[in-house]
Amino acid sequence: MTYFSRILASTAIALSATIMSVGMADAKNFKIAVGDSGGSSQEATGKGFIAALEELSGGKHTATMFLNGQLGSEQDTVNEAAIGTLDMSLLAINNVTPFSPTVGVFSLPYVILSLEDAEKLTQGPIGAELTENTINDAGVRIIAWTYTGFRVLTNSKKPVKSVADLQGLVIRVPKNEIMIDTYKAWGISPTPMAWSETFAGLQTKVVDGQDNPYTTINAMKFYEVQKYVTNIRYIFSIEPLIISEQVFQELSAEDQAIVLEAGKAATAASAKFLREKEAEIKQILIDEGMEISDPENNEEEFIKLATEAVWPKFYDSIGGIEKLNAVLAEIGRDPVSE
Repeated sequence: MTYFSRILASTAIALSATIMSVGMADAKNFKIAVGDSGGSSQEATGKGFIAALEELSGGKHTATMFLNGQLGSEQDTVNEAAIGTLDMSLLAINNVTPFSPTVGVFSLPYVILSLEDAEKLTQGPIGAELTENTINDAGVRIIAWTYTGFRVLTNSKKPVKSVADLQGLVIRVPKNEIMIDTYKAWGISPTPMAWSETFAGLQTKVVDGQDNPYTTINAMKFYEVQKYVTNIRYIFSIEPLIISEQVFQELSAEDQAIVLEAGKAATAASAKFLREKEAEIKQILIDEGMEISDPENNEEEFIKLATEAVWPKFYDSIGGIEKLNAVLAEIGRDPVSE
């Protein structure tokens, strides 16, 4: 090789390295706060997002999950994402509601009655509208939806098959007015408690019970401190993956598209996880000694008390009765009137 050939080769190598360096300079490792533990639906969503993000970006971007509330309470992570000090958070939608009240329509008792309802609502125009509201209200953008299943009631004292059986039990709920008022409609005053404190609260008998989907009960090992499960099915738990809008806007248009597409893949991964794993997880809880029962009379008393007392109280916060009726129409249910 001549002197000039060596110079040209060296220049080409250096230029190639520079181009690669520039191309990877804006590579991101997104930090994702996750409320639940490993084995949960939230983790399944996070894994789906990371796999798709890496594939779609050709390995340029990745993300790291911090499970089990390592980065703080779910509501705290919304604040941190809003100001751009946290990239992303996976959390229960009831912890987004205080910041963007219209998403509370998904937390109204007995609105969503199946996984198919949840998919149709979140992936259609209703979900798109709520995402826009959340950007405007809270400074965070929903990019994926986790489908965790119905919140069922657990407790350590006795089987619960009726509203009367609830009386005397101390039940933990999130700091969410809709959920608090639902239990009040059933005749008890629940105890609002941060998610990070719930296991200890159950273990020390500060509270007797709580409600969460089967996948969460298993992931959090609540079978170690709870005995009885009641399939009250009053809320289908939807848990969004949010990104800081500030962080999102700092991305290139190409990278924004990649993040949004990875979010769609994560949503699909969540639905697949629930369909494949929920029955298996329910059997694990039985094997661990939990006793599962259904409410009397197809839950009629629970449904009547909750919908009559709670729905009207929150019409204004969710955007009016017409917003609830739009949701009901989307899933083929009859409208309500004032």
